[in-house]
Amino acid sequence: MRQELLSLPKGLAEEVSKNLVMVARLIDEDPEQAYAYSRIALRLASRVAAVREAAGFAAYATQKYSEALAEFRAAKRMTGSVELWPVMADCERGLGRPERALAMAGEPEVQKLDKAGQVEMRLVAAGARRDQGQLEAAIVTLQSPELASNAVQPWTARLRYAYADALLAAGREDEAREWFGKALEADKDGATDASDRLAELDGVEFVDAAIDADDDEDQDGIENLVDDQGVQDDQDEREDDEDDDEDVDAAEIAAAERATDVTEYYDEDDEEYEPLEESAADAEVRGDKA
Repeated sequence: MRQELLSLPKGLAEEVSKNLVMVARLIDEDPEQAYAYSRIALRLASRVAAVREAAGFAAYATQKYSEALAEFRAAKRMTGSVELWPVMADCERGLGRPERALAMAGEPEVQKLDKAGQVEMRLVAAGARRDQGQLEAAIVTLQSPELASNAVQPWTARLRYAYADALLAAGREDEAREWFGKALEADKDGATDASDRLAELDGVEFVDAAIDADDDEDQDGIENLVDDQGVQDDQDEREDDEDDDEDVDAAEIAAAERATDVTEYYDEDDEEYEPLEESAADAEVRGDKA
């Protein structure tokens, strides 16, 4: 790419280079923004193959498959290289034309691809088979020396993952579990979600620890509230009992006082005793007792 940019005036080459750097930096995290930068580079230097290729990948990342295919074809014409052949075939799949992708898988260009390109082409062809509802054919397409090899290559995890996914779609769950496990062993960079797929097959559910913590805090709060309420209820009950006791004591004291008053009226052994004037309340008490 650097050699291609050298063919441009210095100022223009720097501007194009800056935009291509932004495309590469953002294409995974923010493909729409990467696409915007690619369009700027394309306006500045549409006759540079590297620019057309970058524009193609940015369009591909945003699922603009027709535009991506046009850019890849332009880049292929400029360079004569076939390395973009698999992604061009996948664009055909994206456009709803799996039969064209399969046709490309049988073209002579495939034989010119390096090992990584051939594996990528196999993945695209298997995907096209699945697009057509041919699950068993997709499984057979993925069966290859590269799949059977114990050596781990940059594409090994994706190949094993695609094979496991096809097996699962065909209802071959035990085999799928085995190959998801093999994909996970080869996936050192986390390029696939093989671990999550294995967990799903084993019935394991992942819960956000933060949510758990919030739930625990809520539960603790409820339990504390219940405990506090229980303590308060006990205290209220004790106070009620004390109030009842005080009421009983007061009644007993009043009754004793009344009884003492009544006795004073009938103390016949005391010669000096002069009966006091009886109150209406005491007379009423005396009448009740009689």
